[in-house]
Amino acid sequence: MDSALALRYLLHLGGAFALALPIGWERQTSSRSAGLRTFPLVAAASCGYMMLGIAITGESAEAQARIIQGLLTGMGFIGGGAILKSRRRVRGTATAASLWMTGAIGAAVAFGLWELAITMSAVTFIALWVLTRFEHRRQRSRGALHGRPPGTDATA
Repeated sequence: MDSALALRYLLHLGGAFALALPIGWERQTSSRSAGLRTFPLVAAASCGYMMLGIAITGESAEAQARIIQGLLTGMGFIGGGAILKSRRRVRGTATAASLWMTGAIGAAVAFGLWELAITMSAVTFIALWVLTRFEHRRQRSRGALHGRPPGTDATA
């Protein structure tokens, strides 16, 4: 066993896991279907699959592109499971998109593109954290404009 290589793999998997934690935390605190456990595992798994593919295929850009394609397809499948449709509402699209982005974060880490992975993690967290709060504030103010008490759902 190559201990230096094992340490490199551990650092990559741990890095992907850590970069997904803020996203999972935000989804967890927003009471979404996927949260603190799911997002880091998705990032680490995506990283692991990409590292496995790179180890097997070597430097073949075509082979690596096929692995990324498979990863994207799998992430779409997982994200589809997070989307729920009821009579008048569709819920979970932000969680699904976040899962998809988390898969890309893991893949970026696998390729050693740390700057890209960190940026994607930050952008995703900011989009979820800031825009969710903005959306809630807007819904509350819209409810007040229509004679509803603050904090009540305008669509109820």
